[in-house]
Amino acid sequence: MLQELEIIAQIVEQRLEQHETRVRTLTLKVKFSDYHQLTRSKTMLAPIGELSTIFEIAKALFESIDLENRSIRLLGISLSNLDNAKQTQVIQLPLFQNGNIIF
Repeated sequence: MLQELEIIAQIVEQRLEQHETRVRTLTLKVKFSDYHQLTRSKTMLAPIGELSTIFEIAKALFESIDLENRSIRLLGISLSNLDNAKQTQVIQLPLFQNGNIIF
């Protein structure tokens, strides 16, 4: 299962690179053969986007789940709290357009 999780993490990292985006929250979804599902998520203080970090977080979340000898039918990673570098560039606008304002 960890091999499959690493493949999913690689795909996620490629998509993040393609869109020049980083994330703060990673969610792991596990669906079992009996149609029950579990989700576990972790939110970081700083945005992440590197494969090693994505995989380590997903692996830790996966290992926190008690599988109880159940068969898994779906394993997935979703991302939220996107931090797009292009959109987060902050510029400071001038308070007044004209410096000759009289109060």
